[in-house]
Amino acid sequence: MQYRRLGNTDIDVSAICLGTMTWGSQNTEAEAHAQIDFALDRGVNFIDTAEAYPVTPVSRETQGRTEEFIGTWIASRKRRDSIVLATKVAGPGRPGDPRQFRGGGNRLDRRNIEQAVDASLRRLRTDYIDLYQLHWPDRSVPSFGRRGLSALADHAETVPIAETLAVLADLVKAGKIRHVGVSNETAWGVSEFLRIARETGLPRIASIQNAYNLLNRLFEVGLSEFALREQVGLLAYSPLAGGHLTGKYLGGTTPKGSRREVAKQFVRYENAAQPIASARYVAAALAHGIDPTQFALAFVNSRPFVTSTIIGATSLAQLETDIGSIDITLDESAFAAIDAIQRDIPDPCP
Repeated sequence: MQYRRLGNTDIDVSAICLGTMTWGSQNTEAEAHAQIDFALDRGVNFIDTAEAYPVTPVSRETQGRTEEFIGTWIASRKRRDSIVLATKVAGPGRPGDPRQFRGGGNRLDRRNIEQAVDASLRRLRTDYIDLYQLHWPDRSVPSFGRRGLSALADHAETVPIAETLAVLADLVKAGKIRHVGVSNETAWGVSEFLRIARETGLPRIASIQNAYNLLNRLFEVGLSEFALREQVGLLAYSPLAGGHLTGKYLGGTTPKGSRREVAKQFVRYENAAQPIASARYVAAALAHGIDPTQFALAFVNSRPFVTSTIIGATSLAQLETDIGSIDITLDESAFAAIDAIQRDIPDPCP
């Protein structure tokens, strides 16, 4: 396993991060515990979750169950010091989301963040969270596959970034969280978080968790420079583009129990260009004698602005393949093949 520094902190995290958003829906508690044990045995020390998980599918009934599963693992294994634990507080409710957080009307303000972190600590059965992330911004932004802003459409109660950071600063002082990060953020947002921290002494963000994969390389435009110059490394989620880059959906097939079947809210990969691009990337992988899953993950692992690649699996066999990608090195001809596809079909799934 490789390890990389988390932002400008003193924490080293594994280049592969264990994602958990299927635990509590597609995966049982026993399976979640087995995944953690398996990953730790192979050098993974970084686990990412959220108060909103599981999301395959989204359900009020299962909300928070993923953190509970991690908490029972911590309680039973007594290995809290062996893991770097990251979780997230939900931003404002999004259209069509059936969940409610803290009775509804949740925002990134003091009441919501303080209640959220205390609830996460209880579910996780720990006294502290290593990395506490804002799951999505409080303001209106193009995210989850949407492009651009035609106009500013912030809610009247939009919470200023400085106010959110002030709450997080108090949680750091209280010892409940160690470091802070953002997720689904824009270049402007990262710039503002850094500016405010620099001018006020409030906590500096250590990371940004955004989607990044062969079908969506938009992070390279703008945000990658922040990651490299400002030490706000990318925690890359959806590195397999919701499973499309494994090849299992080619030909229009949808395997029973797959994420595409159970989590229909993830529509960013459902467009006409995606199957064409996915088929070409799978073909490139096979032409180079590399498993398509490991080919796609190895590309993300290789990027200098990536701190850790967040993988998600519903079986130990999938998990073994995903973790094994850290041992795959793509050669110049593989990168040339990737670049050729990107030129022909640039970022079909933003």
